[in-house]
Amino acid sequence: MPTTRKANPALMRPYKLSAELEAVIGAGPLPRGQVVKKIWEYIKANGLQDQANKRMINADAKLKVIFDGKSQVSMFEMTKLVSKHLTA
Repeated sequence: MPTTRKANPALMRPYKLSAELEAVIGAGPLPRGQVVKKIWEYIKANGLQDQANKRMINADAKLKVIFDGKSQVSMFEMTKLVSKHLTA
């Protein structure tokens, strides 16, 4: 009989979002997983995923602020840059 896993409470903890991040995904506070999910929704809705290399994200004006002014970042670097915009 499979056991149901409980969500890690640390992953569900809501974070305050910076004004720059709220401009992209809406008002917080939100758990980290929801923040990443909403950023991906924004990226897909605006066609910002690089067509040649799907692991790369092309920044528009709003994302460039979050990505430290970079015009393109990898999806792994994106999560690191986004975490700078979250406060407990």
